[in-house]
Amino acid sequence: METSYQQTFNGLFNSLLQWDDLTQFWEQLQQGSHESWYIYAIGEAPPTSHVTAAAFIDFIQEIDLLLRREHDERICGIVYTNHAEIPTMVKIYDPNNLGVSCGSSENPPLPGWVLSREQPVDLQPVQPLPGNRKRWWRNLFSK
Repeated sequence: METSYQQTFNGLFNSLLQWDDLTQFWEQLQQGSHESWYIYAIGEAPPTSHVTAAAFIDFIQEIDLLLRREHDERICGIVYTNHAEIPTMVKIYDPNNLGVSCGSSENPPLPGWVLSREQPVDLQPVQPLPGNRKRWWRNLFSK
């Protein structure tokens, strides 16, 4: 039986296609309430508590830098949200593990990171988290 988290995860999402759209979305998230977000790095243990406001903002800034550096494309197209104005979940695909992230594949890859208002459940990735991503993730939260 699917949890509420899994139902939301498997629901309808829209891409933040343009880089300008992503910039505006990050600004909107940073201006909203930060206290009730979970940040889940797929391949790590799902978090059991919300992140602090400072950790949330740090993550947004660092993931934006990573995406712009490693996804050197004309369009973004690798960040998806379930609602542009009032999101409760955001899927962020790893630029180095895209496969067919648009969902047209029968088995699309899992995102690299998920921001959610609900406590995540283990999505059980098929492949382990690459070492460089583990280091990036752990360094981000050891500041």
